[in-house]
Amino acid sequence: MFKTIKQASNYKRFYANMSPGLPLQEIVKQLETFAPLSYAEKWDNVGLLLEPYNQGPIEKILLTNDLTERVMQEAVDKNANMILSYHPPIFSPFKRITQKTWKERIVSICLSKSIALYSPHTAWDAALGGVNDWLASALNCKDIKPIQPLADCADANVGSGRTFTTNISLQDAIAAVQKHIGLDVHVAQAVDHNLNTQIKKVAICAGSGGSLLRGIKADLYITGEMSHHEVLDANHNNVSVILCNHSNSERGFLKTFKPKLEDMLNGGCEVMVSETDEDPIKTFVKTN
Repeated sequence: MFKTIKQASNYKRFYANMSPGLPLQEIVKQLETFAPLSYAEKWDNVGLLLEPYNQGPIEKILLTNDLTERVMQEAVDKNANMILSYHPPIFSPFKRITQKTWKERIVSICLSKSIALYSPHTAWDAALGGVNDWLASALNCKDIKPIQPLADCADANVGSGRTFTTNISLQDAIAAVQKHIGLDVHVAQAVDHNLNTQIKKVAICAGSGGSLLRGIKADLYITGEMSHHEVLDANHNNVSVILCNHSNSERGFLKTFKPKLEDMLNGGCEVMVSETDEDPIKTFVKTN
């Protein structure tokens, strides 16, 4: 088979370095070391959501913000053994698993294809180095801290949302956020602000930030979405608002987390970021 001893040696070395995958529970352990499930909000449904009966070693992990049917097909096409979906696709209880609804179909495909499913959601929001810290890094942050520190947690950097100080014009802040998420944003200026107004204090919340940000003293809120009346209240309290659309304020974290997860697993799995995952809301520019 081999013409030389050197060829045989290279062949053995190549296959010795190939990983057969990792046990599911080892991956779960590493994920929960980064963001313990105790960090999540009490109402949330986080952690290992699906563990197929005949689950083998995990060789390929697909990261996605939302597990839609398009992403599910992508996972199947790429032979993923595990899906890490930031938002939990299983939230309300199922009474049956049929082919009637898209979420039921996703569960049935995962089970039939032996694909494990894990969701971190608000545990990642609260974690140091998690989604909110990623969103805050769009600007030059100083004195960053959680809006609501996690009770009974020894690390004061863990908790919901973030506030920080900076020194940037509103116009430059908008441009920085656009560059960070790679998409256009929606802006509501405070009643006494213009694009040259200097932003000193910022409060952020990835996803839906209306309730957490309400009443927080800042010059600027950055979040995914707020209600119409929440935006009006902020503007009349002299707070400008940057809205990114819900999942656009979160999705970019996956590319940051990919190499981190690879390091956490010592290269034992191939980690992929979904190419079909996208925010369901599109911004269309008016044409003549």
